[in-house]
Amino acid sequence: MPQTLRFTLPDGSERQIDVRYALNAGYAGRDTQQVQHHVDELAELGVPAPKRIPTLYPLSASLVSRPDVVQVAHGKTSGEAEWALIVGDGPDDLLLTVACDHTDRALEVHGVAWSKQSAPDVLGDVAWPLEAIEGELDEFTLKAWVRHGDTEQLIQDGTLAQLLPPSYWVEELKDRLVPGTVVLSGTIPMIAGVDQFADAWRVELTDPRGLTSRIVYSVEQLAAAWE
Repeated sequence: MPQTLRFTLPDGSERQIDVRYALNAGYAGRDTQQVQHHVDELAELGVPAPKRIPTLYPLSASLVSRPDVVQVAHGKTSGEAEWALIVGDGPDDLLLTVACDHTDRALEVHGVAWSKQSAPDVLGDVAWPLEAIEGELDEFTLKAWVRHGDTEQLIQDGTLAQLLPPSYWVEELKDRLVPGTVVLSGTIPMIAGVDQFADAWRVELTDPRGLTSRIVYSVEQLAAAWE
């Protein structure tokens, strides 16, 4: 069964989308030198390099959700601030919202695709019709904060100018963008020295007029397995 999510549009109306397919982009920054540097850094941590850049990971639509709590198996998981492109009734009916790709970092060293299947893609509350904002996307800000106990700290701070635009994926994917498809953008760099393994995540995508799409969730570590 598809996941049903509701979004508030800038005019205050609501839109319901049945999510049927999900695709997560990776290594999708516009600065190719920075992307390669990121690939090299991950390789030093044991994360295998992708066969192509940018890359794309299909995952179960059941993982696209809007939870208040993300339950995880251990303490080495974290989010990633992103945008999400949502296909409504057809390829000309596209919405944009904020997203957070929660990822298992311990599993990532064994396979990025596997790690993507281990935790949800969390989507925001507000969505913009893409055609109404496409000319100003580079001015949108994308930020994420992590919370440890009572302390919240900024961990990601950038703009959509750092990422390949939605139009790139529309052109690349073409017929794969059937109704109910969600495409996540890949993320912007994290601020050095901030602990990503947090108790909670908050992510915001804000347009030039100050309208914001938000995500807030806490992270709950489950009890260890009985073995």
